Amino acid sequence: MTSSTGLPALGLRFLLARRRVLLRLTAWSVLETGQTFLIGYGPARALDEGFLRGRADLGLIWLAVTGLGVLLGAYGTARVYAAVADLVEPLRDRLVERVVSRGVRSGDAGALSGLTQQVEIARDTFAGLVMVSRSFVFTSAGALAGLLALAPPLLLVVGPPLALGMALFAATLRPLARRQEAFLVADEALAGDLGTVCPGLRDIRATGAEAQVAAGTGERVEAELRAARALARWGVLRVASLTIGGQLPIVLLLAAAPWLLAHGVTTGALVGALAYVTQSLLPALRNLIHGLGTSGSRLTVVLRRLARPDTADDDTTPPPPASSFRPTHTAIDGRPQPADGPAAEPPPAVSLASVTFAYGPASAPVVHDLDLVLPPGAHVAVVGPSGTGKSTLTALVAGLLTPSRGTVRVGGHPVPGPEAAAARVLIPQEAYVFGGTLAENLAYLRPDPVPEEEMLAAAEAVGLAPLADRLGGLGARVDPPALSAGERQLVALTRAYLSYAPLALLDEATCHLDPETEERAERAFAARPGGTLVVVAHRISSARRAGRVLVMDGRSTAYGDHEELLRSSALYRDLVGSWTPALAR
Repeated sequence: MTSSTGLPALGLRFLLARRRVLLRLTAWSVLETGQTFLIGYGPARALDEGFLRGRADLGLIWLAVTGLGVLLGAYGTARVYAAVADLVEPLRDRLVERVVSRGVRSGDAGALSGLTQQVEIARDTFAGLVMVSRSFVFTSAGALAGLLALAPPLLLVVGPPLALGMALFAATLRPLARRQEAFLVADEALAGDLGTVCPGLRDIRATGAEAQVAAGTGERVEAELRAARALARWGVLRVASLTIGGQLPIVLLLAAAPWLLAHGVTTGALVGALAYVTQSLLPALRNLIHGLGTSGSRLTVVLRRLARPDTADDDTTPPPPASSFRPTHTAIDGRPQPADGPAAEPPPAVSLASVTFAYGPASAPVVHDLDLVLPPGAHVAVVGPSGTGKSTLTALVAGLLTPSRGTVRVGGHPVPGPEAAAARVLIPQEAYVFGGTLAENLAYLRPDPVPEEEMLAAAEAVGLAPLADRLGGLGARVDPPALSAGERQLVALTRAYLSYAPLALLDEATCHLDPETEERAERAFAARPGGTLVVVAHRISSARRAGRVLVMDGRSTAYGDHEELLRSSALYRDLVGSWTPALAR
């Protein structure tokens, strides 16, 4: 990356190469200096030589001369804008050329769009800095020349505080720019982090990554707060420099008025001095301080990014944010680690011990004193009428809800907890698909790169392959609103299939699929090596495919296989009779 010391050298070479434009800009700015000179000198002469001596005609002539000077200054200002454009547009053209060549080499349209926007920011900011700097220089020259022409003692009152204010501002300019840059960087980092986190809040909750995400985002909030406080402390000095250089002269002129009048300064000259300070010096100093203090550091940040060496362009993949909420499903490398020594009895995939849950202290329990143990590799369907706690059960296992009483464990780990969250994946009814490539959506729950062959095999197993072909392959970009609810469910199912989590919780995750596609997806999950599948079923076919069925009816439950429950559970028989049988293959 180009160092900060290289930017002034590059800027100086750029300006020296456009000396003729700078000369034209200076020539037109002289008219503005004349306008500033007459703003105080004209009214002073109008008072001293005209109105105060009873010669209104002479006073009006001086005011007319002042008005003419204002018109000439306005014409000069208009020509100044044209000269500034001739200075700024070549900078924009050079930056655009660099950005486009970088974007073509990297092939990243998003980066090209972002850099092009930064070029426009650089152009507008540079133009603003040229205008405020030029205006202060020529306005100050006109005002100080006017004060000297009116009465030299006026310079003794106005000059020292103006010089002191400028010296204080110059001393704080570099550290203030560094603090401003640090604040901009921290603000952009926080905005980028929130742009990643906010669209995936549901998945953060589903994967149990709240603590990890909160810690990462909290660090960025604290970093921006520290940068803002540091900027505010230096901003106080900026306000002090404006007060000393622009407002203190007004107070001093009024306080020293008797002394000035006693030493030959006329009333008109005193009024003209006040006009110089209030109408010229104070606005010009205010614009300079605010312009250089804010826009200058912003321009520095943007130019540093745009002026990076071309070798940096090859790395078009930014590092992931520290608070990325992709769940890590491993203790070491993302895969379950074998235990040393002889093989031990694996813990249950899911275990619930005397679990009770109610949505309020006065509400009836939705789940009451439930005991359930599922061994690894189990395939269980959860059925029951609406409102009997089926989705509540999956939320309790996933750690989204905390039981009022009892304990929940996943793979032997307590729920909620990071180990349990890494061992399960929840696919809700409303599937989450984000704008990006299909491959990015499918690999979302994997901490490591997923080979293309593995993605294609998973898509074929779950039933996503026809949709992937229609979209244009794994590298095709996905437009979530353009997908149907069933298509989004297929994407989410394949994403969960590719995850390392051995426990899959399908909370009506296939409700928008046709029976044949639903069967294919469920069989694919049931066949995962070492995988355990819990399905909240909405078709009798799902219950028939499952090895065991859990029937929920509020406070009571029944558990067994399909045939056993047909004999022992009246509710299950009613459910089977009310369901429409799925079409056979």
